[in-house]
Amino acid sequence: MTHETDQLEALSGARPGEVEHADLDNFEHGFPPGFGPGRWGLLAYGLALAFAAFQIAISAWNFLPSQAARGVHVGFLLLLSFGLIANFRAKDTPGRLLGWALGLLGFAVGLYQWIFYADLILRDGDPSTLDLVVGTLLIVLIFEAARRLMGNALPIMCGVCLLYWFFGQYLPAPFNHRGYGYDQIIGHLSFGTEGFYGTPIYVSATYIFLFIVFGSFLEKAGMIHLFNDVSLGIFGGTRGGPAKVAVFSSGLMGMISGSGVANVVTVGQFTIPLMIKFGYRRAFAAGVEATASMGGQIMPPVMGAVAFIMAETLGVPYAEIVKAAAIPAILYFASAFWMVHLEAGKYGLKGVERALLPSPLKALRERWYLALPLAVLVFMLFHGFTPLFAGTMGLALTVGLLLGAGFAAGLSRQSLRVIFWIGLGLIAAALFQEGLDVRYVAGLIALLVLANAFTLGGRTTLAISRDALADSAKTALPVGIACAIVGTIIGLMTQTGIGTTFGAWIIGLGQSSLFLALVLTMILSILLGTGIPTIPTYIIVAALAAPALEKLGVPLIVSHMFAFYYGIMADLSPPVALAALAAAPIAKENPDKIGWEAMRVALAGYVIPFIAVYSPALMLQAGDPMANVIGFWPAVIYATFKASVAIGLFGMVAIGWLFGRLTVVERVLCFVAAVLLFGEFAYSDPLGYGLTAAIIARHWFAARHAEPAAA
Repeated sequence: MTHETDQLEALSGARPGEVEHADLDNFEHGFPPGFGPGRWGLLAYGLALAFAAFQIAISAWNFLPSQAARGVHVGFLLLLSFGLIANFRAKDTPGRLLGWALGLLGFAVGLYQWIFYADLILRDGDPSTLDLVVGTLLIVLIFEAARRLMGNALPIMCGVCLLYWFFGQYLPAPFNHRGYGYDQIIGHLSFGTEGFYGTPIYVSATYIFLFIVFGSFLEKAGMIHLFNDVSLGIFGGTRGGPAKVAVFSSGLMGMISGSGVANVVTVGQFTIPLMIKFGYRRAFAAGVEATASMGGQIMPPVMGAVAFIMAETLGVPYAEIVKAAAIPAILYFASAFWMVHLEAGKYGLKGVERALLPSPLKALRERWYLALPLAVLVFMLFHGFTPLFAGTMGLALTVGLLLGAGFAAGLSRQSLRVIFWIGLGLIAAALFQEGLDVRYVAGLIALLVLANAFTLGGRTTLAISRDALADSAKTALPVGIACAIVGTIIGLMTQTGIGTTFGAWIIGLGQSSLFLALVLTMILSILLGTGIPTIPTYIIVAALAAPALEKLGVPLIVSHMFAFYYGIMADLSPPVALAALAAAPIAKENPDKIGWEAMRVALAGYVIPFIAVYSPALMLQAGDPMANVIGFWPAVIYATFKASVAIGLFGMVAIGWLFGRLTVVERVLCFVAAVLLFGEFAYSDPLGYGLTAAIIARHWFAARHAEPAAA
């Protein structure tokens, strides 16, 4: 990191890499640093490396049947989850032994899918007694792991679904089902591909884990420092600069991490104290970081885990999800940027002194190569490669850059370093030209590992890479367990068809008012999301409401994005506001206050999905009414412009400032104008634009005449 950035960190009170100690009662947002005490920690560390190595090997070579790979993945998840929880929570050796025993039992249950793979296929639908025992044990272990990792909310919700599955035949119509035997339920849930081993765990075992490793290696390579330097250099000196840095840096970080809470505890360690130091209120500063960080889940190209699940669920290329998310993601971050700009104007907040700011051009000149993996990833995603292969190659390039830098640092002369990098670049280009054979790429990585083993700097780089692998496995645990337990709900819906009942209700409501159906879906997402993570929230709402919205004329991807967005917004919405909880210790402020401020800053996130439903061109989808009038791409431009004006108005409503303070009447009129712009009735757009122009003109004249009077 540059000298200027170090000065700013000293000014803000932050230390590089400083992270608050994790909550030992809830590991949903990550474990504490390390892997536990003494030999127990070494055991967990070694198993984390084995888990990461297995997942990378599966991604690169696909040497196991999908069902067996999912089983081993779940086995590793249970083994490491119970083991790490025991390492951090247990106070004595017997407690740790019990935790690890449960983990080993979970691993054995996962291996059962691999060892008896052929037999399970032959007796599909007619499970043996041992199958029923193993299937029941899997249910108990997954529920217990989820409870210990994420608290009671998600296991209770899934437990209610399980009870309904067993006893729903005794309920009155239309809520009852025909009834299912114990063997039918266990077979469907624990051994089929529509229960625990369904699409979510498949995505966890492939895309999600791979991209977690990808982001971890980019962070180790210095991507966070590059993002901070570029953001500070561009925006640090502007009005309210520190908050704009937070938004921009978190947006960039979101491109590679896809994890909102992880962004809060990494980028926020630097940006939140800096914002407070330069005059922002503590709650607002933390709310800005929480809002910007949660946007990482919708920021292409990596996005969050839900995007991969969505692509698999809809059966569309991942690139289609990326394209649909691109404009709304830009608008989301532009809205947060607009909010902090207005807040800075309202309170007269200045930027950072230019002398303290790093040069963005210098940062890019020195570390431009860190952007290569992202560029390659985007190129491959949009040129027909699968996300799995693109992620594997992006990871290989990142590892190659990290190992290459470690080896080059040990060379004594600059000319040798230049020759090395040119040679490595030519080899990489040749591999790309020959079709990127995974065997040759793996061979090149192995040679770089061997070369690094003989230099001091290289061995340090290898240690960093090893830690990145282990940390990735640890990071994947809450996500993977959430993907596993939510299979309960998927299995229930696929076997009983209960989702059809709820969908019919939504359709009936939407036939009289699509807007009411959307509001109901939004409320459902937010209510679910206050107690459970984004992944299960999306899966539940998408299964219940998205098909119904599609039947009401909402494009398929838009209906799923609608559910996705409000699952994210739930993490910003009190009373739970998980992102606010993560930001609270850094800001030393009440989480509820942070949550309300985050809702204010993220106001655009609450309205963009509605705009997209009525103007699908905003997500580059067909079916926009304006496309029939002016053509598709002009309709995209128009929808983007309309959404920009609407979120601009909502910003004025939320902050109460433009050229000066807005009166209560002006804020109410701004709200009316914004609602008109995403309404769907005759003359709504002209009325909205006309009212907007009138408000801004009147306010500008009033503010202009008020300045001389104030002077």
